[in-house]
Amino acid sequence: MFNWLDKYFENTIAVILLVIMTAAIFLQVVSRTFDYSIAWTEELARYCFIWLVYIGISFAVAKKSHIKIEAIAMLIDEKEKKYLSLFSDFVFLAFSVVILFKSTQMVANLYYLGQTSPALGLPMWIVYLAGPVGFALTSIRLIQQMVSTTDDIKTAK
Repeated sequence: MFNWLDKYFENTIAVILLVIMTAAIFLQVVSRTFDYSIAWTEELARYCFIWLVYIGISFAVAKKSHIKIEAIAMLIDEKEKKYLSLFSDFVFLAFSVVILFKSTQMVANLYYLGQTSPALGLPMWIVYLAGPVGFALTSIRLIQQMVSTTDDIKTAK
């Protein structure tokens, strides 16, 4: 079970969100051809997209496909690349933890305010929960990468 979650969790959530978002947009387009507009479809698609972006950050980290500057890495040997990768993951982890903390504070504030979305009536804290969830997953993935890189450095000695 944990192995499946490790490999496919973000991917599965992203696919589900993408399907819901696509269906909502399709429904909106079709309904407009009949001169009728469904207000909640646009809002649902927007919120799915927001969640998709934050889950996508974690997915990119898990697949080691986030943006990197390769110019320095091309000038150094393999062992130094691992140290550079470890350092960049540490900086990214520090950033992720700060954003996780701040976004959690924002979700807590929205929870107490009780604000809801206009069309769906969805509590806005659920929409904003995408930040803490996405950066929590990102932090976990970064820690996994750092442990893996540290193991690679130890076995290379």
